Amino acid sequence: MKFPKDLHYTKNDEWIRVDGDTGTVGITDFAQDELSDVVYVEITAAIGDLVEKGAAFGVVESVKAASDLYMPVTGELMEINESLVDTPELVNSSPYGEAWMVKIKVTEPDQLPELLDADAYEQHTKERSG
Repeated sequence: MKFPKDLHYTKNDEWIRVDGDTGTVGITDFAQDELSDVVYVEITAAIGDLVEKGAAFGVVESVKAASDLYMPVTGELMEINESLVDTPELVNSSPYGEAWMVKIKVTEPDQLPELLDADAYEQHTKERSG
């Protein structure tokens, strides 16, 4: 299980990597492992939408379950990873790389410190796994 140190994490298993005012968002290695084989990814928000922190912006479905995707911080949707439409299994093989889901312009950077760092997120997953 990987917990990259350069990311911020939510308790709902999303991650965000911030570069300047751009945030790249996806789901964690833990989440894809829990979901098992991902078969479908849909981003329900549209380019240009302002998506509030905690609001659903899409859905990921696996052979086991469907889960909403929640925005880690408030931001304007700038880009959607269209390759996940045809190859949703990238979420399983590259959750922190090729399987990023959306890119946003972070409009509330003061929300970032409210997220978990890698160590806190790893502890959070251990508590949930038993």
